[in-house]
Amino acid sequence: MLKKLTLFVTIILQVSLLNAQDKKLSIAIIAFYNVENLYDIYDDPLTDDAEFLPDGSQKWDLDKYNLKLQRLSEVISKIGQDIVPDGPAIIGLSEIENRTVLEDLVNSDALKAKNYGIIHYNSPDRRGVDVALLYQKSRFVQEGSKPYTLSTSDKSFLTRDQLLVWGKLDGERFYFLINHWPSRRGGEKRSAPKRIAAAMLSRNIVDSLKQNNSDVKIVIMGDLNDNPNNASIRKYLNAKTSKDKVVSGDLFNPMYKLFMDGVGSYAYRDSWDLYDQIIVSSTLTGKEYKSYKFIKAKVFNEQFLRQKTGTFTGYPWRTVAGGQYIMGYSDHFPVYAIFGREAE
Repeated sequence: MLKKLTLFVTIILQVSLLNAQDKKLSIAIIAFYNVENLYDIYDDPLTDDAEFLPDGSQKWDLDKYNLKLQRLSEVISKIGQDIVPDGPAIIGLSEIENRTVLEDLVNSDALKAKNYGIIHYNSPDRRGVDVALLYQKSRFVQEGSKPYTLSTSDKSFLTRDQLLVWGKLDGERFYFLINHWPSRRGGEKRSAPKRIAAAMLSRNIVDSLKQNNSDVKIVIMGDLNDNPNNASIRKYLNAKTSKDKVVSGDLFNPMYKLFMDGVGSYAYRDSWDLYDQIIVSSTLTGKEYKSYKFIKAKVFNEQFLRQKTGTFTGYPWRTVAGGQYIMGYSDHFPVYAIFGREAE
């Protein structure tokens, strides 16, 4: 009985969510989490991981690594748990050092029973951090994956790949594009062209998928290092800010309204940013729930994830702040989206 519940969880969603009569829906939670430097304790000579070694500035030892895994697995297990007991069917991750840390994560006490599969490629990023996707094997059947390397006019610039994964979620084919766009190091304006290049790459991937199948279901997720109102997302990715303005072939960014309402996933200098976003194709919008449709996007910003004391009370409780280890979770809150379809 429990397995059936975790495979297709049926709940009643109210009119406020659906603009329709109460419906019994099967629900899928799709999430994204920048986990803030999930490094193991071993030296990788090909990357700059010196800070996260036992003799590095963070004295990154097995105890700290195991606590980090425990913290992250606790978070992942609780995302959307009030709706779906088994949590996210799909979760994109960023700031992952290698496959080993992912294997340790999915085999942690809080996640092992959920039987997550892993999709990961090493990227050219100088710090050695990558993006990855975890999926519940009982719900998602992987059909393929491919990394896309970002090229810019600065040939010395190396950053994370964009990861495309496709397969069937509860029998419906989805394409997931996981991102961690270039940071704002050097200033927002100076670094903006790199994020615009990343947006254009994402847009090209989307357009190529649509060219092969106009009905393709696409979910873009990631730490975009820009807010929903920035040009990289509104102009170059061309994600619409209102579902009412979405027409066939468009992308819809449900995070825009959250951001305009003052909701953030990352805090800096007394202001909140919503860099972590989930964006969906027009095929996942609409009011007919014969197949999966987007219902709602949220930031998972529970109190246990917040710093309790000091100048940064209420901010995400980081692992490292000001160069000091403070035993937290991550400098970002996770984000997630709820998708539903009529239950059989």
